[in-house]
Amino acid sequence: MWKKCALPSQSVVSDHRGGFMKADIGLIGLAVMGENLVLNMESHEFTVAVYNRTVEKVDSFLKERGAGKRILGAHSPKELVEMLKKPRIVMLMIRAGTAVDEMIAQLIPFLEPGDIIVDGGNSNYEDTMRRFSELESKGFLFVGTGISGGEEGALTGPSIMPGGSEAAWPHVKPIFQAIAAKVDNQSPCCEWVGPSGSGHFVKMVHNGIEYGDMQLISEVYQIMRDRLSMSPDEMAMVFDEWNKGELDSYLTSITSDILRYKDEDGTPLIEKILDAAGQKGTGKWAGINALNFAVPLTLIVEAVFARCISAMKDERLRAVKVLGRPTGTEYSGSHEKALKDLGAALYAAKIISYAQGFMLMREASTAYDWKLNYGSIALMWRGGCIIRSRFLGRIKEAFDVDPGLSNLVFAPFFAERLLKNEKAIRNVVTEAVAGGIPVPALSSALAWFDALRTERLPANLIQAQRDYFGAHTYERIDKPRGQFFHTNWTGHGGSTSASTYIV
Repeated sequence: MWKKCALPSQSVVSDHRGGFMKADIGLIGLAVMGENLVLNMESHEFTVAVYNRTVEKVDSFLKERGAGKRILGAHSPKELVEMLKKPRIVMLMIRAGTAVDEMIAQLIPFLEPGDIIVDGGNSNYEDTMRRFSELESKGFLFVGTGISGGEEGALTGPSIMPGGSEAAWPHVKPIFQAIAAKVDNQSPCCEWVGPSGSGHFVKMVHNGIEYGDMQLISEVYQIMRDRLSMSPDEMAMVFDEWNKGELDSYLTSITSDILRYKDEDGTPLIEKILDAAGQKGTGKWAGINALNFAVPLTLIVEAVFARCISAMKDERLRAVKVLGRPTGTEYSGSHEKALKDLGAALYAAKIISYAQGFMLMREASTAYDWKLNYGSIALMWRGGCIIRSRFLGRIKEAFDVDPGLSNLVFAPFFAERLLKNEKAIRNVVTEAVAGGIPVPALSSALAWFDALRTERLPANLIQAQRDYFGAHTYERIDKPRGQFFHTNWTGHGGSTSASTYIV
């Protein structure tokens, strides 16, 4: 039997013997995600201690959403630590960056070796790797975990991607798997990812794919609006139909809801929203790491750049005055066929976006010896997270059949679907170009697909140019790989060549 002991600064739970109950986990940061995760944990019968830098937030939370629940309020990191069972688990749901380091520094004096710090924010995986090494060297355990699902997911079941100190997993597993979303026979969308910064790396890739998915849907929306002259309600009906089939996903579903939503005057709200997209940086990180690992993450990077150019609203308005709007031919084809092609093109581009994301994870896993389980990652993304979709079940099946699959497009199902939908995506990109509609994500998906299947690309000319002006050498098709040659192209140079290296 639970009862409350009235204290001025906190809500403390005691057991039937009158002794103070220790909390199963402490959580710092009562913004939207933190608050909802606390309520999710408590609804699964865990006792949670909470702290927020602005302590008034603690008190108001306990009086409002946290009232009458197994939630303990602390007014300092020290108080929070004292409320926890051993080994203590402290989860940080605060802004990424220096704030995480500062909070860790405040906690350390009150923790003991073997205690666990969990960073559940959108931290850069390289920061997580550094914190992991520093804390393990001092005897503490550190977990960097990606969490996806937004406000609703945090409350009802998110996707959780933990990595770091494996010794911490048995302690955090019961909590994380209890609160995570469930799919397929109640399998939790949470499993151990791997060591060091792997959890946050996987979340970074997840967010990059999210950028890609959102951009692809927005490009399809613009084609419907500007090429096919469809109303928001008409578009909503199409997305409803797509969501009943292979394009079933959270983002498809909410797109339909958004397009159907009316403002106070009864007109579609979507038409009144400024076309300048924001971003918090995880998509950019994915692009930077793709460059570092030499992975052609073209679609996701184009999605990031599309947000960048959308934010240049004033410059775009000036460009219209100076350069005019794009000119293109009027659409004269069949709307029914166009919509069929759009659905098929969207599906093909999604395959390519995910293929690129898994390529990036593969390269990082190899570089850092993380031994990522890609089927498990696909399962973690099947529910709770923003990119959850029926599509991910196919990805899990592909890696279950071939755990060493080097590229998702080589899996028989995805290869067949890409070839089947190839004509559709060509038609869509062609129609968009003809109509002067920018489709950077769709067109980059097609370009990547074509480049991947092109046996002889024009990079031989690039190598010749590099050797011409910089003596950077080249390989020959009639010689074994790894042998490099230099030509004195002008007759003025010597035989000396630059050292060979790959960035």
